[in-house]
Amino acid sequence: MQEDKVCVKLLFFAKAREVMGKHEMDVLFSPGPYDSKTLRHKVLNSCKDLMPIAESFILALNEEYTDNMTEFSLKDKDEIAVIPPLSGG
Repeated sequence: MQEDKVCVKLLFFAKAREVMGKHEMDVLFSPGPYDSKTLRHKVLNSCKDLMPIAESFILALNEEYTDNMTEFSLKDKDEIAVIPPLSGG
């Protein structure tokens, strides 16, 4: 593995899983720093199939929503969840 990259796992839920055709995938990202906007951009660049739902999903890093974080860095084996809005009735 390259020294300037970390291996993170992207987890796909609901509509994200449907458009990606898989539950998860490993990707190499730079460690950062990131904020929620730059991480979203990085995920979309790695997963072009998510573009149709780009405006509606949220991200969670290690089970914490990134919108609530300021600046952060990624480490090997971090998990980034792609969570579309859920509907119910």
